[in-house]
Amino acid sequence: MSAAMQELIDILDLERLEHNLFRGRSPKTGWQRVFGGQTIAQALVAAQRTVDPDRQVHSLHGYFMLGGDPKAPIVYEVDRIRDGGSFTTRRVVAVQHGHAIFSLEASFQVQEEGLDHQVPIPVDVPAPEALPSQLEVIRQYGERVPEGIRRYWEHERPLEMKQSTLEHYTSRDKLAPRQNVWIRTTGPVPDDHATQCAVLAYMSDMTLLDTSTFAHGRAIFDGDIQAASLDHAMWFHRANPLDDWLLYTQDSPSSSAGRGFTRGALYARNGTLIASVAQEGLIRLRRPVGK
Repeated sequence: MSAAMQELIDILDLERLEHNLFRGRSPKTGWQRVFGGQTIAQALVAAQRTVDPDRQVHSLHGYFMLGGDPKAPIVYEVDRIRDGGSFTTRRVVAVQHGHAIFSLEASFQVQEEGLDHQVPIPVDVPAPEALPSQLEVIRQYGERVPEGIRRYWEHERPLEMKQSTLEHYTSRDKLAPRQNVWIRTTGPVPDDHATQCAVLAYMSDMTLLDTSTFAHGRAIFDGDIQAASLDHAMWFHRANPLDDWLLYTQDSPSSSAGRGFTRGALYARNGTLIASVAQEGLIRLRRPVGK
């Protein structure tokens, strides 16, 4: 297991402060803001710790209010909204320096049998073994990969990703706003459903914002773009041990008013649809000084 993956598992083990109060920390990555996927995952863990284990998360909806400070702990306050016959609802507010930085509502359900169908996995995506790693892309394309992206890819992370197409990272052409990304953890995930859902929530925040820039020949690392996640929704369809590559298919139906909207689907390699995701983010063009 990589050190970054071990640290991810460690930071998901929140400290219980009180009956409905938990505290989390951030890894020492050197980044200026807390990664949004971390806040989503930790808030989900806080909610899970107030729910009977026989009820599993089936959906979550979150809003980002402020960028998190990676040097300070995050306190998660859980509101036990409802415990029903089949469903349990929780609200979680993440607080730093006396201010709410993120809020989440999650719904949990007892396991049931029912109608079952899914949209099939795309068949025209190269297997992950046929695609270069991000470090191999840097070696191959060098300065054609923007500096911000190179710096991000070179940093050790708990996740490994392989893009099925690299055109967005090596050109400024206006492209169709969709991408397929293979993604996996860099170490084993504990064999319990709650932790697997939290890690999946962490993974789900990867690359979504960038997809909404494709149609404009831009990237979120461009110096004149201010980018940040605004909200995040996720639906958990089927359990998966996260022990292999997942295909993250993404498309952006719309960008407008300084915001970009992206949808995603996470598939197991065998074609099982594990989860669906939707996110809107700030994609604001910075105005030159004096204008």
